[in-house]
Amino acid sequence: MNPDSYEAMLTAVQEFHDKHGFNASGSEELTYRVTLMTEELGEIAACVSKGKTKAALAEECADLLILLIGTAISARFDLQQAFWQKIARLQKRGSRLVEGRVRVSEFRDP
Repeated sequence: MNPDSYEAMLTAVQEFHDKHGFNASGSEELTYRVTLMTEELGEIAACVSKGKTKAALAEECADLLILLIGTAISARFDLQQAFWQKIARLQKRGSRLVEGRVRVSEFRDP
């Protein structure tokens, strides 16, 4: 299996869940997983706001990615398919400068 493929990452995260009995212990419960992802996002913010190294930022981003893949496993949806559907929708959206920064959103004008 190609170690750079989504399938390889999905398999690795599933093996991690299985090894630690996440399903049997309630660790796949979605509210719990959202809490973990929030913690990881806070750690990413701390890396940026405190000027930590790119290696530290990369590690925290990897933690969040692992949790995202694990959440897809827990909720039983295809994250890869969801990604491609969403990016296709995003590519069709326009962008605007909002406070000097590019924002791509479903803008709702008054």
